[in-house]
Amino acid sequence: MNKVLTAVICMALIVACTTQKDTSKDAPMGIDELVDQMTLEEKVHMLHGSGKFTSAGVERLGVPKLKSTDGPLGIREEIQNDSWAPAGWDNDFATFFPAGGGLSSTWNLELAKRYGVAIGEEARARGKDVLLAPAVNLIRSPLGGRNFEYFTEDPFLNKELAVPYVLGMQAQDVAACVKHYAINNQETLRGSIDVQADERTIREMYLPVFEASVKEGNAYSVMSAYNRFRGAYLSENDYMLNQILREEWGFKGFVMSDWGAVHSTVESAMYGLDIEMGTELDDYDEWYFSEPLIEAVKSGKVAEEVIDAKVKNILYVMQEINALDTAKRKKGSINTPEHLQVAYDVAAESIILLKNANNILPLDASVVKSVAVIGDNAKRKHANQGFGAGVKTKTEVTPYDGLVAKFPNIEINYAQGYKEKYLPNDLNRSWGLPVDYTADPDLIKEAVAAAKKSDVAIVFGGSNRLVETEAEDRKGLKLPFAQEELIKAVKAANPNTIVVMVAGAPYDVSGIHQTVDGLLWSWFNGSRAGDAIADVLFGNVNPSGKLPVTFPAKLEDSPAHATESFPGGPDVVNYEEGILVGYRWFDTKNVEPFYAFGYGLSYTSFEYGEVSSKQTDDVIQLSMDVTNTGEVAGKEVVQVYFSKEQSTVERAAKELKAFTKVSLNGGESKMVTIEVPLSELAYYDVSTSDWKVESGEYKVLIGASSRDIRSEGSVTIN
Repeated sequence: MNKVLTAVICMALIVACTTQKDTSKDAPMGIDELVDQMTLEEKVHMLHGSGKFTSAGVERLGVPKLKSTDGPLGIREEIQNDSWAPAGWDNDFATFFPAGGGLSSTWNLELAKRYGVAIGEEARARGKDVLLAPAVNLIRSPLGGRNFEYFTEDPFLNKELAVPYVLGMQAQDVAACVKHYAINNQETLRGSIDVQADERTIREMYLPVFEASVKEGNAYSVMSAYNRFRGAYLSENDYMLNQILREEWGFKGFVMSDWGAVHSTVESAMYGLDIEMGTELDDYDEWYFSEPLIEAVKSGKVAEEVIDAKVKNILYVMQEINALDTAKRKKGSINTPEHLQVAYDVAAESIILLKNANNILPLDASVVKSVAVIGDNAKRKHANQGFGAGVKTKTEVTPYDGLVAKFPNIEINYAQGYKEKYLPNDLNRSWGLPVDYTADPDLIKEAVAAAKKSDVAIVFGGSNRLVETEAEDRKGLKLPFAQEELIKAVKAANPNTIVVMVAGAPYDVSGIHQTVDGLLWSWFNGSRAGDAIADVLFGNVNPSGKLPVTFPAKLEDSPAHATESFPGGPDVVNYEEGILVGYRWFDTKNVEPFYAFGYGLSYTSFEYGEVSSKQTDDVIQLSMDVTNTGEVAGKEVVQVYFSKEQSTVERAAKELKAFTKVSLNGGESKMVTIEVPLSELAYYDVSTSDWKVESGEYKVLIGASSRDIRSEGSVTIN
């Protein structure tokens, strides 16, 4: 009996053990273990596109596809996997966020973080893993076709904005893809131009934003640019991708190519590229990182360990964004009131008051009974135009919409005033066309009539995203579509004429500045741009934007044009101006800009007190009183520049090293304290390949722009 009972118990245990669920397959494998179980073919196919915005996973091991989406203006509408044609979804509407110029002119790091959070949430709501943003290339020329996407001409402001943006986005379980790495500052010949720039120039001007994004922002991915640098394409540039990005900066994520920016198999594999995206080849097997890479491994040209390292880079990012453990992953949200509020807040703080003679602004809604709203940009929408990424959105408030909705008791008299016109051409496209600068007399006549019967005339001019576009640099600073002629006619008809410029990069507005009393600068400012403009015009918002770029009086004053080194070609462009980019050139060479870097007026005024300083071994602490001397609340960007006159190396006359944005009620005064790390005063010493802080005296220049210094002091570094 005991033998029988024992046998029964043993059988029961065996059955129980064999029927119990094997949970080992549910336990997440480590990255090394995953890679060990992959075939060569599976690994290689993770390294190239399997669709316009996807690259393959390994389904049998639970590794999903990697799904990317375009930025940086918002989440691109869904397209077909193998075609650029829209997918036809009815649930892919997204928030249109202000372009880079708008965000940067806020000089507000909290807004940069909120922007990153919101756009990251929208990417996750659409099921995306990688957002191709932020776009952070330094603005070298005012003519750059993609300047509207980029932040600034200054390396310090650039990195200060990029880091909170990246941190905010990646906290939503989506990887930032910081682009375009690197020294990619023109659209002309972008696919072939060989950039030649000295080491100090790239280290001090063009690389800091990428270094900070990696070291401080922990950016998970970087996009390699189209151009060459010192002879080698950026997708196969050992110095940039391996030596600097990975070895110096400790980058742990993956490098993804720009679309169609790969030119080799072995070189790209060996010199730092991880994922090849986008070519004109429909057969994915023909891509450089597909069957040719498998063959390169089998023939011994590329070690399989190199492939393993690339796959591990991708899996590391997927692990960090919880793509391998979806139960933990954030779901996101899209096109929400909260995100529209972020878009509004950025737009409202980005608008720059360029001129306000006779206090023509703000307008008084209790006095103004009628307004002539004139100009194509009064009703034009900018979310989805031009070459490159656009946004499919349900909400884009134009200036006309904003004024009508917010001020229903004011009569609005609309006239188009000008229309976009292009010269005959055979380009067979809708963007980057040669502009027709002739005026339309009938449209001007209608605008004059509207102005005459209105208390105030507001002309909405500027540019659009067919004129400013990826793949084409502008040809000059002249405003398109004969707007100056229109504005002069409207001003003659109504002395109370205000101009609002909507554009993404500098233009020659000298004639307009001389013609009208009130001039505002907005940007391609997103879903609620019109609401923000209306609120600034009527004083519900006090403008606090500051220019993130210099407006030259004439094109040849700008450094890349003064040195005749933009756009270069046919093969090479030399960055002849070196470290003197933007205001650094203007201030050092004593060239008067039309509008200085950091410039922007307010409906109130601010007074700066004397600056005091304290030093520790690694930080300079600066303090001063800032007082709102007017009656209305406002925000002021306190800008801190340093100057070293007795230097052993070439230096700019002044360099931005800190800033803060302070909010003050009318009559209020605050003590503002700003800390400047000593390391920010360093220059790159090419003889030692390291950063060096010179001893001696430095001037501290604190002001409202690079040319409007309100308080001075000095510090001595021993």
